Amino acid sequence: MAKPAQGTKYRGSIHDFPDFDPSRDAEALYTAMKGFGSDKEAILELITSRSNRQRQEICQSYKSLYGKDLIADLKYELTGKFERLIVGLMRPLAYCDAKEIKDAVSGIGTDEKCLIEILASRTNEQIHQLVAAYKDAYERDLEADIIGDTSGHFQKMLVVLLQGTREADDVVSEDLVQQDVQDLYEAGELKWGTDEAQFIYILGNRSKQHLRLVFDEYLKTTGKPIEASIRGELSGDFEKLMLAVVKCIRSTPEYFAERLFKAMKGLGTRDNTLIRIMVSRSELDMLDIREIFRTKYEKSLYSMIKNDTSGEYKRALLKLCGGDDDAAGQFFPEAAQVAYQMWELSAVARVELKGTVRPADNFNPDADAKALRKAMKGLGTDEDTIIDIITHRSNAQRQQIRQTFKSHFGRDLMADLKSEISGDLARLILGLMMPPAHYDAKQLKKAMEGAGTDEKALIEILATRTNAEIRAICEAYKEDYHKSLEDALSSDTSGHFKRILVSLATGNREEGGEDRDQAREDAQEIADTPSGDKTSLETRFMTILCTRSYQHLRRVFQEFVKMTNYDVEHTIKKEMSGDVRDVFVAIVQSVKNKPLFFADKLYKSMKGAGTDEKTLTRIMISRSEIDLLNIRREFIEKYDKSLHQAIEGDTSGDFLKALLAICGGED
Repeated sequence: MAKPAQGTKYRGSIHDFPDFDPSRDAEALYTAMKGFGSDKEAILELITSRSNRQRQEICQSYKSLYGKDLIADLKYELTGKFERLIVGLMRPLAYCDAKEIKDAVSGIGTDEKCLIEILASRTNEQIHQLVAAYKDAYERDLEADIIGDTSGHFQKMLVVLLQGTREADDVVSEDLVQQDVQDLYEAGELKWGTDEAQFIYILGNRSKQHLRLVFDEYLKTTGKPIEASIRGELSGDFEKLMLAVVKCIRSTPEYFAERLFKAMKGLGTRDNTLIRIMVSRSELDMLDIREIFRTKYEKSLYSMIKNDTSGEYKRALLKLCGGDDDAAGQFFPEAAQVAYQMWELSAVARVELKGTVRPADNFNPDADAKALRKAMKGLGTDEDTIIDIITHRSNAQRQQIRQTFKSHFGRDLMADLKSEISGDLARLILGLMMPPAHYDAKQLKKAMEGAGTDEKALIEILATRTNAEIRAICEAYKEDYHKSLEDALSSDTSGHFKRILVSLATGNREEGGEDRDQAREDAQEIADTPSGDKTSLETRFMTILCTRSYQHLRRVFQEFVKMTNYDVEHTIKKEMSGDVRDVFVAIVQSVKNKPLFFADKLYKSMKGAGTDEKTLTRIMISRSEIDLLNIRREFIEKYDKSLHQAIEGDTSGDFLKALLAICGGED
């Protein structure tokens, strides 16, 4: 069994089996595989209840007793994913890693994700053992095989990691921290092109503790996390490798929790990834991974495995997991502290928001108006010209084009567009032509007219807009529909949901920074409400969530975790229901990370059968000049595919062309 460092607690889920007898276990396995068929349950129960060290002793005893290779017999008797899992458990970790890497570089193509996961996450000692095991098992040099199968900066960083020479954690120099921050900044943000060698040298060699200080200082100095710079400056597999290195430096268990979640979410399961992580971390940090998983994804690793796998394969994975963290109905204190640290990081982050649509250079409203008139004149319509002009101008420039069009031709550009284009493309183009406040006002009006109310649209707009944006929407609503937005909301919604929306529609959220003492009081206020007292809970949440500044609320959420061991979003989902729950969750998610909130909405609008074109169009229009570039980054980070790819796979024709133009690039 892997031994924890001196003074640290063992965090694996698999322990040495008491009263262990390798000969008795070897006999039990031989019996389980003897005759017609095999007793898979007995094999599963025995192997997942022994530590890796004990399994090696069983292999030796099996050979001594029967003159046979246990792994070969298991391979013969078992099949599929269950066989891969059990055979993986029977190998020493270094040999298991060696086999994974050999498979990753063999045959046509390379499994870069496997190479990244293993080499970015292993310690110096584990790397040295891996290199030796690879040489022993395959009589080949691992470095030579990696060089032969990869290229460029990706290859260089893999070779650096293969040396296993990262400095020990006690090697930290304050002067060097400042120097490394400066070197990374100059190698990326301040340089035309990128000096990849600096990124490779610093991230590949400095100690983890030193690099954590570098990352903190980099954020303070540049106003953006190191991950944002890596995404902006690097690309392809090299970018993915460097992001994995950064994640493992920040928290190796969090990196693996994320990998496990992605392996099981959506359609299909990435079983190779799932098996590799469950095998390799079962005696290292599985308890930490479980706790972080529970905190980040609000469900236990155990429950996700249970719902995503089946048969003996499922039972073996659940044994390695070691327990269901949903059973107790609350987070571990350790996991709460991880959540607290997440908020600590987000509280100091000053992320630069960037849209994808910017004012066009050398803008000429006269030429644009004429080109649009020509595109709509005569038989047929030139949609390509319309799309090209309107998606590549800022909203302010589009308003100038509208005015110029009327001055030149005595015609209303919006009316002409409406008569020439139709369907999803028309909704998108006409939406882009409206001033943002008038567009939002129209979306709110549509959400409330006719039979039924589109609560999701009301929530999405009112829970995410700034005070200035809300006030502009209220003015536009009054101007366009001769009725106040508050009156419209009051007549179309009811109860606590109405009160929350009306409160948000005042646009009176505080705009100052955080007040730590007040944040503790606010957290105590919502934490003290007895479970089951729904009315009181909703009122208290409304008073705080609808009025405090975003910066202050981040601190409130952090203090709430500290007091209760719960994330505030988890509490809302557990204690509330319906539209009230949905609007509070939207506010919390928006406060935590607004671009991620919209990335989730976009993903859901294109997920599964059918597309929610209304939501897709609304978000692409409304965020195009605010934070769509940030949304794109969050999208690819969470869903492992770009927003560009998702749009391409889910829409078609001129609507697709226009959306991709607004999206602004492939990540």
